[in-house]
Amino acid sequence: MNRPPAPEGVLYVIVCAAGAAPTAQDLVATALAEKWEVQVVATPAALGFFDVPAFEELTGRPVKSRYRRPDEPKPPRADAIVVAPATFNTVNKFAQGIADTYALGLLAEAPGLGIPVAVVPFVNAALASRTPFLRSVETLRAEGVRVLLDPRNEGWSGAKPWREALDAIGELRHGDAE
Repeated sequence: MNRPPAPEGVLYVIVCAAGAAPTAQDLVATALAEKWEVQVVATPAALGFFDVPAFEELTGRPVKSRYRRPDEPKPPRADAIVVAPATFNTVNKFAQGIADTYALGLLAEAPGLGIPVAVVPFVNAALASRTPFLRSVETLRAEGVRVLLDPRNEGWSGAKPWREALDAIGELRHGDAE
């Protein structure tokens, strides 16, 4: 399908297998209202956590979860990426450059391509306090990735910081410091 470019560009929303995955639909709807073209990418485990057809209907695009076959068209390149909700595993693998899924492959390349990335971890306090996680957050931030941690260290329980994620992308795209 040939569409005119969206004024804000193409936003990839990477959804991981966390309880908040269904609410990422609100993030997608907000991004669409702000004139982003949205491509939802799911980790393989996340596919069972949200209503894939609802996301596809909302965006008008298939949810991607695997590398494309050679006979399939390339999706548009991301102008920005939001990972929400991000799991403990995804945050740690992203920081280490592990690209064992389509979603992680996109994330592994993004900093090197200059694509702004905001990550919204949804991890419990026990995982958020672990040294590997804290190191991963530090590593990602050193590469210019905006990691939005729950200030109460409760894994964003109850709150869904979708507005903050989109604002962070805007700041990264326009050169505003954290």
